[in-house]
This record gives sequence, C-alpha cells and structure tokens, in this order.
Amino acid sequence: MGLIIIYVTHPDKKQAKKMGDHLLEKKLIACANYLPIEADYWWQGIIESDREIVSLLKTRSESWEKVRAEIEKIHPYDIPCIIKIDVQANKKYEEWIYDETI
Repeated sequence: MGLIIIYVTHPDKKQAKKMGDHLLEKKLIACANYLPIEADYWWQGIIESDREIVSLLKTRSESWEKVRAEIEKIHPYDIPCIIKIDVQANKKYEEWIYDETI
C-alpha cells in the first residue's frame, strides 16, 4: 500500500470545499483538510500577495493521475498548484484510506 497527500491551493474556502466534496463523492480521496494561508508569488511579472485556502487531500498512490486530472478539470485557477507528496502512515490509517477510495 502507498499513500499520498495532494496539496492544492484555492482562492477561498467555498472553492476548496467544492473540490473536496467532488473528489469525496467520486471516492477518489478519503479525506480533505482545509487550512487558511497567506501566499506571496510571482504572477504576470509582479509579486502578488493573497490569502488562500490549502486543501490536503489524502488518497492512494495509484490514484494520483485520476485525482490530478479531476482537479485540473474543475479548478478555477489558470495554473493550479497541485503537488503530490508521498507519505507513510500507521497501518490502520492506511487501511482506512484504501477502504474508502476506489
């Protein structure tokens, strides 16, 4: 078994929840956490500062391509931040992730 966390930024909580709920309904993720952040970044030649929401999406390693493609289809950003992080967890948690996803 292999697990990943997918780190995704969103413009606001409403958009983050919409994405998380969509992925949960499709059984592509087992869990989504939402965290408020402040971000500074280059955009179109200038440094921007914004408040965003990060979602941490927990799923199976083999679901990466399906989840990434689904996020890209519905994400409102022109260039969404979608980062895969390989993780390890306790056995019971890993089993729960596998039981709740396809």
